[in-house]
Amino acid sequence: MPAISAIRSLCAGLCLAALMPAALGQEQGSVLKLPTRTGVETTVFWHPAPRAMATVLLFPGGLGGFGKMEQGRPSSNNFLVRTEQDFVAHGLNVAIFGRANGQEITPRERMSPEHMEDVRKVVDAVRQRSSAPLWLVGTSRGTTSAAAAASQLPDGVIAGVVLSSSIVDAREPGSMQSLDLGHIRVPVLLFHHARDACRICPPGALPGVLQSLTQAPVKKIMLVEGGGNPSGDPCHAMHWHGYAGMEAEAVADIAQWIQQPVP
Repeated sequence: MPAISAIRSLCAGLCLAALMPAALGQEQGSVLKLPTRTGVETTVFWHPAPRAMATVLLFPGGLGGFGKMEQGRPSSNNFLVRTEQDFVAHGLNVAIFGRANGQEITPRERMSPEHMEDVRKVVDAVRQRSSAPLWLVGTSRGTTSAAAAASQLPDGVIAGVVLSSSIVDAREPGSMQSLDLGHIRVPVLLFHHARDACRICPPGALPGVLQSLTQAPVKKIMLVEGGGNPSGDPCHAMHWHGYAGMEAEAVADIAQWIQQPVP
């Protein structure tokens, strides 16, 4: 009997060891390189959630991308990138839009036909990996990509849009005012920190943006407070603009609204 017990223990250990790499890979996610145009590959970080209620395609701000991979995770400090595990914990598959051929994405390029083609191909690839409802979520400059795509994708492709720390200075390339927001026909959440001090993202401009969403069946401005210890440039990720000190709370608010969009 002791010998049989030892054999069983050894088998259990070997089986666990065999499963660990797959489980670890799922916890950490993986990088996909998707052909999106002739001669162009767009990177996507993919992190599925068990029994996902929805999928979020995240568009980081700045010049795009999610940074280098370090220990199986993207290294960017961008709000959406550094909280991707929080999204997964709330039952959301996470796909993070990277860069086409590694090139930075300028504000004007985020509205270009080429960028929209890359987004469409990534959306198709993500939908092939999960049948869960797909939401586009952008932050800062990433709101240009998310809103532009939402205004152009055919009906039935996406379930909704979350625009976080939106570009709302009408003089700025890629501002919400420069896009065809009236063509968006899915629920839209305008998520913003009340103390966002970025000069091109003043919270006071949000009501005008909300009014432009004339065909959105559900739309809401969610101004949040909280957090602490903001640092650096007010337009960068570790300030109120990036929900410093309240990242988990911000993701929880977004995830709850995705699950039940209400005005």
